[in-house]
Amino acid sequence: MLRELKDTQIDALLKDQLIGRIGCHAAGITYIVPVNYVYDGINIYCHSAKGMKIDMMRKNPQVCFEVDHIKDITNWESVIAWGTFEEITDMTEKQVVLQKLIDRITPYMIDDSVTREHGFVDEETDIGTTVELIMYKIIISKKTGRFENR
Repeated sequence: MLRELKDTQIDALLKDQLIGRIGCHAAGITYIVPVNYVYDGINIYCHSAKGMKIDMMRKNPQVCFEVDHIKDITNWESVIAWGTFEEITDMTEKQVVLQKLIDRITPYMIDDSVTREHGFVDEETDIGTTVELIMYKIIISKKTGRFENR
């Protein structure tokens, strides 16, 4: 039976997952892409290199974000959040967000070679100097969640 998640369950799922999907739309094209993220209970924080996703969100900052946890076809949870993309330009805030992402994701990395591929750097002060890394947040305006459990 399909049921609704409570607000506390929605927040728990958003905090628990490592990968979510951003849906963005601009110039008649809809694009959905997986991203690493961290959720602080208010906003969703992500990083990216410049590309299609960033270009689209700069044109139309209204986005949708989705996470799920699936055990099997009748035992799953899913959250969809709507919000506004906002690029983080303040260097101090970028460093803080990057550290939150590193702290969240690092325990799940299989080896150190992955860190450079994802734009992670050795020192916080390397942000904006040695790596072109775009940090952004999704300011959530609405969240909804569903689950099925048999």
